[in-house]
Amino acid sequence: MAIFNRKVYAVIFCTLVVVVVVVVTVSVMIYRASLYKRPNCPEGTFEHAAVAADNVNCSKIATNILKKGGSAVDATIAALLCTSIMNPQSAGIGGGAIFTIMNSSGNVMIINSRETAPSSVDRTLLKSCPEKPSQANGSKWIGVPGEIRGYELAHKLYGKLNWTDLFNETIKLAREGFHIPPVLGSYIATINETKSLKKLYSDKNGNLLKTGDVIKFEKLADTLELIANKGADAFYTGRVAKDLVDISGGDLTVKDLESYNATVTEAWDVPVGKEYRPLLSFILNFMMTKMTGSYKTMFYDYYIQALKRANKLKKCIRDPNFTPPEKAEEMTDINSANNIQDNCTRTKNNITCHESVGTTHVSAVDKNGMFVAVTSSINAVFGSKVYSPNTGILLNNHLWDFCGRVNKSIEEISPGERPPSSMAPVVLKSNSKPESKMLAIGGSGGSMITTGIASALINDLWFRKSLKEAIDTRVVYVDCDNKVNLEPSFDNNVIKELEERGHELGNRFYNVVNAVEKKDGCISAVSDDRKLGEADGY
Repeated sequence: MAIFNRKVYAVIFCTLVVVVVVVVTVSVMIYRASLYKRPNCPEGTFEHAAVAADNVNCSKIATNILKKGGSAVDATIAALLCTSIMNPQSAGIGGGAIFTIMNSSGNVMIINSRETAPSSVDRTLLKSCPEKPSQANGSKWIGVPGEIRGYELAHKLYGKLNWTDLFNETIKLAREGFHIPPVLGSYIATINETKSLKKLYSDKNGNLLKTGDVIKFEKLADTLELIANKGADAFYTGRVAKDLVDISGGDLTVKDLESYNATVTEAWDVPVGKEYRPLLSFILNFMMTKMTGSYKTMFYDYYIQALKRANKLKKCIRDPNFTPPEKAEEMTDINSANNIQDNCTRTKNNITCHESVGTTHVSAVDKNGMFVAVTSSINAVFGSKVYSPNTGILLNNHLWDFCGRVNKSIEEISPGERPPSSMAPVVLKSNSKPESKMLAIGGSGGSMITTGIASALINDLWFRKSLKEAIDTRVVYVDCDNKVNLEPSFDNNVIKELEERGHELGNRFYNVVNAVEKKDGCISAVSDDRKLGEADGY
């Protein structure tokens, strides 16, 4: 009987153990599921990761990279490579880029792969500055391309997939061909500068291609495949480098390409309203000091004042490796910035209007919480118009960006110097605990970049609009002649009142903002409708 009891007790004990194990296992599963359970997110948002690029094909290619376990850096590189064929008038491997990267730990780094002035640069080049960047055609305006070195450094530090994985889908599209998207099609009609570029965008009968036609970039596919298999050195040495030197007529040298380096620095970590880009910071800080009224016209009046003052600050910006820079903190402080503006322009002359256009931007977030904002450009539409038929590379004309200097008759360009830029890729994180809002944002449109980003941030952060509503808001742009340009469909009542306040109004406009935002566990991604973009994610 005792033996029977011991057996019963043993069975009961084992049963209890099994029950406890099952309960614990189920509890752990429920807990884990709760961690990954999709919150009550609005329709159209994403759960894991997202990308906002200028073209839907590029956003989808980048999303595929994310689904394969790639980082946000991997995704943005893949998106930019795709952009080099979908919107080659804006960006490509013959240009340069700036990455702002925040890893999952919240540390933010800047990778600068902007072009540099070549060793043989004409130091008096500024005396021959044309009025518009589109007129800065030819080899003398080419900066040493940094795009691929930027990709290389970003991937080395933050990449997860193999380097070749980032190139494959774009190479396939470039080789097999695709239908010309509307934005590219609209610019092809303007090509008339060089025979080689015109031939690239013409059919076998010599007629320019148009939206919807199939186009192939087979030589560029060969070059991208070479870089994918051999690494970034394949661009900066060997036959590709030699060809770029040849088509530049000697304005670039083999040494220029071999010695190019991208740089990595820590980001300027400051409160909202003081992002690391001085002009954007100044605008936001100025607005914060003036946000005492609730009237719409009063807001725009102050906003326009901030933009006009920021225009003066533009002329004070230099490559810090060649000219002692103004302290960034002082440039964003209202009182200090006024002194900087005065000191910069007081005794100068020969100041001409300097406006730039072009560029592309990609924002991304991955499942591990890495945020990336990267802006890339070849400057003017189709850059310098110098195209290499052997490699498929279209080179930039970023030396024109030096033309904004206040006294072009005496100032010189130094070899290795980086031109000033309106690029402002921004990563924003909430200071609340736990962090409830993270944002990667940036824009294209040359001189209008800071205008667009500032507008989107003000409407998103201060006026509590959704990310899409903030980006869609009609934009005010103040050009370098201090004329106020209003986007079409702007509020007519505000227009009338701004005129009464003495603002000279115009209608020049081109601006695009792309952003991804994670708020309370929900990811929103917006590619600006102004460039017919479409974001993607999963």
